[in-house]
Amino acid sequence: MNVNKVILVGRLTRDPEIRTTPGGQSVATISMATNSFWTDKSGQKQDKTEYHNVVLWGRQAEIASQYLTKGQECFIEGRLQTRAYTGKDGVERRTTEVIGETMQLGSRAQGGSAQQGGGSTPRTYNSAPASAPRKTESQLEEESIPTINLDDEVDEIRIEDVPF
Repeated sequence: MNVNKVILVGRLTRDPEIRTTPGGQSVATISMATNSFWTDKSGQKQDKTEYHNVVLWGRQAEIASQYLTKGQECFIEGRLQTRAYTGKDGVERRTTEVIGETMQLGSRAQGGSAQQGGGSTPRTYNSAPASAPRKTESQLEEESIPTINLDDEVDEIRIEDVPF
């Protein structure tokens, strides 16, 4: 059995960049930062930041470009994909990206809420196949924007707390 699954919860390092393919499909790229915290053998608290490039397609790309901003929290679930491209200098390069399949929006950078719209229950945005029917404008307005709040998670997880 093979598994290619990525789950990221972090903050955007820049505003989303959205483009449209020649076929008319929206594609957005976002850059996220995730942090790891631990205590080393000498008792000093350590931290490390990792940066991730995420690609979103279709309606998810449109939602990301409309609601996500630099510094905002975001939850992405997807898969890894490596692709090759030729740089401006003519050299062939490879890059590994996360292809987002599920997205939830978090609180804004200044502590504001990303929760907008008419619903009170957060929703998760899944990527839909190209053959899926498009939602009407009124259906889109009824969708609430999902939120998470990393700031609620202030306690460090200790190995003694893990039940297995």
